[in-house]
Amino acid sequence: MIDVIEPGLSTTVQDDGRFGNYHIGMPPSGAMDQFAHRVGNRLVGNEEHAATLEMTYVGGTFEFNSEAVVAVTGAEMSPTLEGEPIDSWTAVEVPAGATLSFEYATDGARTYLAVAGGIDVPTIMGSRSTYTLIGMGGYDGRSLEEGDELAIGSQSERTPTVDATVAEGHRAGYDTNEPIRVVMGLCDYRLTDAGREAFLDAEWKVSDEADRTGYRFDGPDVEPMFEERDPPFGAGTDITNVVDVGYPIGSIQLAGEPIVLMRDAVTGGGYATVGTVVSPDRNRLAQFPTNASVTFEPVTPEEALEIRQDYDRDLEEIRSSL
Repeated sequence: MIDVIEPGLSTTVQDDGRFGNYHIGMPPSGAMDQFAHRVGNRLVGNEEHAATLEMTYVGGTFEFNSEAVVAVTGAEMSPTLEGEPIDSWTAVEVPAGATLSFEYATDGARTYLAVAGGIDVPTIMGSRSTYTLIGMGGYDGRSLEEGDELAIGSQSERTPTVDATVAEGHRAGYDTNEPIRVVMGLCDYRLTDAGREAFLDAEWKVSDEADRTGYRFDGPDVEPMFEERDPPFGAGTDITNVVDVGYPIGSIQLAGEPIVLMRDAVTGGGYATVGTVVSPDRNRLAQFPTNASVTFEPVTPEEALEIRQDYDRDLEEIRSSL
């Protein structure tokens, strides 16, 4: 068992997600930064879909009742074991009775704690992920609280190697100066040519309302970017409305402001979605803190596939090295 001494600002149990239910309005949930989540599991010998703890902005304090092997990945939260610093992106042995603590994130926004065996919570609709909007999954469908007790499971794929580490070149970097790449489309026909250019040229700021449902941005008014039109039957009167469509995860909804729909997002609605963030860049975006500046860079579907292939190659090289 792991005792939660301090839960942190918002710590939830997440795995790789809940799939196959999008048609009934159920989003995937799961780790916002899938790269950090998967690599953490790999370091401790777990199957990559095993449940980890996702900590946002401020980490928690956890006491281990038995020996364990853990790995910390993602944002830098200055982890300490019994008051002594430990390395991130490295498998670390935790003695029985020891306390693992985290501080504020200083690089990135979300940190993952993987434990050999995985966090053992009930599987609901094929996943252990927490979907807090409806109180489902994870630990009682909510963020962790002081006094919670987490069971360690038996999802290990192999015996972990203590001190195994990810080479510096394969560790994720969270440089907010790099643009977020998007495939434009779906409802971008609603934008004027000048509006499309203005959207892509703008510097957007991550809003303090950015969360697991959607990353909201502050910036220029989006209404002048749209073509004037009489609303068709079935669409609302707002200039950003369209007839209801499905929303892909990662799609950019213009609803008075850009909102990139994330892992807990609704699955459809009537606002124009003008592009979709390529999947590897959703991992990076999930690490952008409040007030970080973001620009969007258009790529073709073919370029998006190449980006995904590069991401898959990186993961495979990490798997081969551990």
